[in-house]
Amino acid sequence: METSLQPVDILVPGRNLDAYMQAVGRIAVLSAEQEHKLAERLFYENDLEAARQLVLSHLRFVVHIAKSYSGYGLPMSDLIQEGNVGLMKAVKRFNPEVGVRLISFAVHWVKAEIHEFILRNWRIVKVATTKAQRKLFFNLRSSKKKLAWLNNDEVNAVAKDLGVETNVVREMEGRMAGQDTAFDGFCDDDENAYQSPSQYLQDQHADPAIQLENANWTASSIESLRHALSMLDKRSRDILEKRWLSENKATLHNLAADYGVSAERIRQLEKNAMKKVKNALLSKED
Repeated sequence: METSLQPVDILVPGRNLDAYMQAVGRIAVLSAEQEHKLAERLFYENDLEAARQLVLSHLRFVVHIAKSYSGYGLPMSDLIQEGNVGLMKAVKRFNPEVGVRLISFAVHWVKAEIHEFILRNWRIVKVATTKAQRKLFFNLRSSKKKLAWLNNDEVNAVAKDLGVETNVVREMEGRMAGQDTAFDGFCDDDENAYQSPSQYLQDQHADPAIQLENANWTASSIESLRHALSMLDKRSRDILEKRWLSENKATLHNLAADYGVSAERIRQLEKNAMKKVKNALLSKED
């Protein structure tokens, strides 16, 4: 496949960001058939050239995602590079037999890497120490419409939207407004040494055990979903696949026309199918 990218140095966003964006924008987007063939070559034959082409053709999407995080004051080139790491992880784990496009699968990995980068660098002090707090951190940033402190009505609205207590919103807002703290910190006694950010800001991405656990979890989740779908009748499975797993998602009215029933009937079938899939997944976990 021709990518018209010469020299290769242009693929490093930190050197010339504008040139990089122009270069990745010129790379042709793969058709579903081309993408599937390349994914099969990588998945079954470990073809590194196929992996390279898959990564190159999706660099423009990483740029698009990274731009949505520009409000944190971090270099766009760094955000893009972190997103590219997530893209490469997604390409490595992508199974062409799942039946979804690579970008739908890769969005999670791209955003996850960018999120981790922001949490490590946007403020030297750790503002979010649990998964729930991290989710609140990013949602609170997008929910605030001004830089001033939230009033009571705004706090209640954010808490309701995110499904948390108002005191949790206040606590996170206070953390986000706090002063920067040195990474290593300073403490003259052993009792409070754990308060230094360097003691709990551990990057576990390189831990082989965690990498293996994540890979196994992904494979297990895909297999569980495939098993749950196989337990549905043909019509219910078709409705879920066309509504949620297809590249061009069908509407209720589209499916109603296909099956000669009302849109409300399709909605009921979809709801029942979702419930059966959920129960199947829960029973498999038990």
